[in-house]
Amino acid sequence: MERHVDYIHFNPVKHGLVDAASAWPYSTFARYVREGIYTPDWGGNPACDDMKFE
Repeated sequence: MERHVDYIHFNPVKHGLVDAASAWPYSTFARYVREGIYTPDWGGNPACDDMKFE
């Protein structure tokens, strides 16, 4: 389940819509940060192309 949620949160970054997951306003990402599940900079490095979700 965690990998599915990670995929959903990272998808806007992967497709070049934003530079960081935190910048996508239509996401539960902010709630996950508030709950301590993610750090605010999670998924913020689009240059990291080796991050694959299958």
